[in-house]
Amino acid sequence: MPASDLTVETRIGTKRKPRRILSIVSNTTELKGFPVGFFAEEMTRAFLMFTEAGHHVDLASPKGGEVMFDTHSDPRTPGGAYADDLISLGFVHHAKFGALLKNTLPISAINVDDYDAVLVAGGGGPLLTFRDDTALHALIASFYEKGKIVTLICHGSCLLLWTRLSDGKLLAEGKKWTGFTNEEEEAVNIAFGMTLNEYTIQSEAARIEGTSFLCRSANEPFAIRDGRLITGQQQYSSGLTAELVLEALDEYA
Repeated sequence: MPASDLTVETRIGTKRKPRRILSIVSNTTELKGFPVGFFAEEMTRAFLMFTEAGHHVDLASPKGGEVMFDTHSDPRTPGGAYADDLISLGFVHHAKFGALLKNTLPISAINVDDYDAVLVAGGGGPLLTFRDDTALHALIASFYEKGKIVTLICHGSCLLLWTRLSDGKLLAEGKKWTGFTNEEEEAVNIAFGMTLNEYTIQSEAARIEGTSFLCRSANEPFAIRDGRLITGQQQYSSGLTAELVLEALDEYA
C-alpha cells in the first residue's frame, strides 16, 4: 500500500480531576439453599475503569466486613461460565484490592460528602438484602439529593423500587432506567432448574406510576443515563455503565 494511502490517527488521553467513588455490594445471604453475594464483573470492571481514570474507589456493603462473588460469576469456579473474566480474577488475587473483599466498609461509616458518586453492583444478593434495608435506601437518596451521581447495575437497580427522596417520592418517579429483565430472570431460572427470586425488578417497576423501565434483548449491553441517575441492564453492560459515570463526573462533580 502506498504511503500516501495510509491514514494517520492520533488520540490524546483525557486528563481528569481525581474523584472519590463509593462502590457498594451486597453482603452474603442464602438463596434456595446456597450462598450468594454480588456479581463479580459488575463491581470489578467499573472499579478498574475508575482507578485507571485516576479516581479513588472505596468498597462498602450494608453491614461491612467480608463479602463474596456469586459462585456463578467467580472466575475461580472450576468449569465456570466466567473463567475468562480476567479483571475479576486479577482483582481477587491483587494484594491491595483483594484485601478489600475481606473488610468492606459498613454503610453506617459512610459520609456522603466525602464522595462524588456511588455505584451499586447486582448479583444474587440484592433482591434479598436490599429490600428492607431502609438505611441503604436513605443513603442512596442522600447521594442523589446532594447532587452526587447514583449508578445501579443489574439487580442493584432494585433500589429504585424503594428509595424515596425527602419529599416522599420514589427516586424512580419521572426517570428512565433499566435493570435485570424478566426475560433474563427466566433464562437464569431455566439454567438453574428452579425459580430463584420471588419477584422481578421489571414487574415491580411496572407498578410505579410515572417511571419508565427500558431494556433491550437478554444479555445485550445496555445502559441509560438520566441526568445524575445511571443504570445498566446486566453484567454485560458494566463497561458501558462505567463509561457513562466517567462522562457524568466530568460534568457534575
